[in-house]
Amino acid sequence: MRIGLLTEGGYPYVSGDARLWCDRLVRGLAQHEFDVYALSRSEHQEDEGWIPLPSHVRRVRTAPLWMSEDDGPVLGRRARRRFTECFGELAAVLCGVSGDESTPEADRFANALYGLAELAREEGGLAAALRSETAVRTLERACRAPGAHRAAREARVPDLLAVAAHLDRTLRPLSLDWYDDAGLGAVDLCHAASGGTAALPGLLARHFTGVPLLVTEYGVRLRTHYLTAPDAPPAVRSLLAAFHNRLAAEAYERAVVVTAGNRHARRWQERCGAGREKLRTVYPGMDARPFAEVGESPECADPDTLVWVGRVEPAKDLVSLLHAFAEIRRREPRTRLRIVGAPPVRRARPISVTAGRWPRSFSPTRPTARTPRATIRCRSRRSAGRNSRAAPTPTHQAP
Repeated sequence: MRIGLLTEGGYPYVSGDARLWCDRLVRGLAQHEFDVYALSRSEHQEDEGWIPLPSHVRRVRTAPLWMSEDDGPVLGRRARRRFTECFGELAAVLCGVSGDESTPEADRFANALYGLAELAREEGGLAAALRSETAVRTLERACRAPGAHRAAREARVPDLLAVAAHLDRTLRPLSLDWYDDAGLGAVDLCHAASGGTAALPGLLARHFTGVPLLVTEYGVRLRTHYLTAPDAPPAVRSLLAAFHNRLAAEAYERAVVVTAGNRHARRWQERCGAGREKLRTVYPGMDARPFAEVGESPECADPDTLVWVGRVEPAKDLVSLLHAFAEIRRREPRTRLRIVGAPPVRRARPISVTAGRWPRSFSPTRPTARTPRATIRCRSRRSAGRNSRAAPTPTHQAP
């Protein structure tokens, strides 16, 4: 089988999301051929290079999300009218503006999305159109239309510009030349390593060439979006949340199988419209031997220590962890929290002050056998839902 692996901000780059998991997947399926289609998030990520690839990775094609490679030709009058209609319909769905009663909102979103993709394929110039004043004015008309959500009606010019810029970046895969018979049309299966923008090439390959789509999520992109920009203006949050919600629902609807890395991600997928008949939970592999060596016996562990292990980033929602630990601390005053992975996020200190002063420590290094141990461990959601033993944790006391 020839598999088109679709990634965003990760594999095959040295740094990024799902890099290690994708590498295990590719190396574990050596009997199949892989074509990797990767979207990069920054120039720095591209400069860092790729990890070593196995021989059965036949081809790697990349495209940047952080810049437009080519604006393409300027749209003519008829093409501009077509763009305004499609983008206007997409904006109307995001704003909650009613359309034809016989057409569900999900279908309106899909028709607008694929209409823009067809325009890009036939005429080019979509990248420039998405950054044009026409796009901003079209978005503004949708926000001011009767029936628009309150948050959308309150959008001001800076909000409209922010939303338009985000849509421009997210929709850049629509302008790529990956969807012909020499590209994704030649693979037997498209496997999106995450939802959101990474799934867009798979949706377009299915639309243009009929290639089936498999979507895997260890971290739900929609949830990541909610947690990444908590301080954005209400209008921006409302419009972008509506967009990512519709995009997630479209990916789940069109995929033949949707796999979750844990039960937490599966619940999000179900709430966003994924049918239970196509859902599968596939837990990521982990070597359990280091945890088995440590054990959980009271003789070598601290019964009053709670440990969280994982990357410190917005998607992990450590703010909720701190609030939850504050509740535990009120009932068990001797409890300590140790966070292993990296220094705390910027909002951790204000939240910790709000939740109360309690012992906590952070470690940027990996656990070793000579460091203090705990009997309770709170893991990153990437490993949630699986049984594992407590790990020893090195600590550096926070000031």
